[in-house]
Amino acid sequence: MLGTIQRGFKAGLELTWKLGKVIFPVTLIVTILRYTPVLPWLMDLLTPMMKWIGLSGEAAVPLVLGNLLNLYAGIGAIVSFDFSVKEVFIMAIMMSFSHNLLIESTVASKVGVSWWVVIGVRVSLALLSAALINWLWKGGSEMAEYGLINKADQVPDAWTEIIIQGLQTALMGVVQLALIVLPLMIFMQFFRELGWMDKVSDWLSPFTKFLGMEKNASMTLVAGLVLGLAYGAGLMIQAVEEDGVSKKDMYLALIFLVSCHAVVEDTLVFIPLGIPVWPLLVIRLVTAILLTAAIAFVWNRADARKRKEPLHEHTNHSF
Repeated sequence: MLGTIQRGFKAGLELTWKLGKVIFPVTLIVTILRYTPVLPWLMDLLTPMMKWIGLSGEAAVPLVLGNLLNLYAGIGAIVSFDFSVKEVFIMAIMMSFSHNLLIESTVASKVGVSWWVVIGVRVSLALLSAALINWLWKGGSEMAEYGLINKADQVPDAWTEIIIQGLQTALMGVVQLALIVLPLMIFMQFFRELGWMDKVSDWLSPFTKFLGMEKNASMTLVAGLVLGLAYGAGLMIQAVEEDGVSKKDMYLALIFLVSCHAVVEDTLVFIPLGIPVWPLLVIRLVTAILLTAAIAFVWNRADARKRKEPLHEHTNHSF
């Protein structure tokens, strides 16, 4: 038992180091940029585009902060303005698909998937869902009531304070990562060595099969759904190295997770904004399942055609 804990702890430290090298510098840079003219410039650039997805110009502020930082930064910005229920719901669904882009997409790219694919899928889903909701939902014009939720944090006055805050935020991000990853990897080590991994994989195999993946990708999906994209991708790194997850399954699992991850936290966090949260969960799950299944279907058809091509070439040579 002690040996299993030690092996899991070692794997957790290695994974924390691998992900921390990404999370720390990106968090530090983005936190500092928050207090420079860069973010206001981005917001001004996006403001004219907001009307196409049913949002006012002020909505650019929470969307930029949510995408460059995290959901909490986006929500903190939302409560600083007066938005309608429909606007808040549109921003919530957009940020559910597309948030913390720099960190999560960079970490996800560590498994071998190009970062621009991850960002492209997430941003496309956010924009498409916003356009559809704006087109289909004619209600929600009443003003949103935010309830008991904190307004924006106090703004630092000097560069020294900004840098210190950036370092603190980045360090806390790595500490939080370690507090989650270390026990998770110890748990996963027990799962493997006691044979529970195979049982869970067998139980989830109908679902993974529907998504076009082998059953050895099931635990990656579970981790990503519960804990988030960064942790799911971190677990995927180990799964590729130790569990023999194929490149195709790795891509499909990541496509699923960029569409739907951390479903509990990312859904509940929007409750104080006074919007219906069940539709958020349903939309994300259905989108992830249909998108992944569709890509798997196309991928399998393409593989089937490739397997047939050598036969045709051989026939031509025989003539």
